[in-house]
Amino acid sequence: MEPKPKEMTIEATLENIPVVTDFVNDELEEFGCPLRARFQIDVAIDELLGNIAQYAYDPETGPATVRVEVEDEPLSVVITFIDHGKPYDPLAKEDPDTTLSVEDRDIGGLGIFVVKQTMDEITYEYKNGQNILRIKKNI
Repeated sequence: MEPKPKEMTIEATLENIPVVTDFVNDELEEFGCPLRARFQIDVAIDELLGNIAQYAYDPETGPATVRVEVEDEPLSVVITFIDHGKPYDPLAKEDPDTTLSVEDRDIGGLGIFVVKQTMDEITYEYKNGQNILRIKKNI
């Protein structure tokens, strides 16, 4: 039997990133997620929720929902970030040229690049006035 998804809705603020990280980590611990995968997921939460906090409702704040689901075959965790902010597809941005020196690179884009590199799947859609970003990490 598939475990039911768990979710929480919080104000999308930088201060709430640790709250969401703890919530997700509690779920990951329940099924013995390896430390390396947990660390990569924590980095992704920090980046993605940070983006929502800084840009989605700017200059206001607004709610963000984070849903955690565990899937079998292959064993994986799927984390969905949902907000009602401005439509924004972080996957549409071109990956930064990491061969360039830091001084020659454009500002921004590195965080989402790291998330793309460490997650097994990442999808975005804008539906019913909501940004829906989903990351999947095989365990």
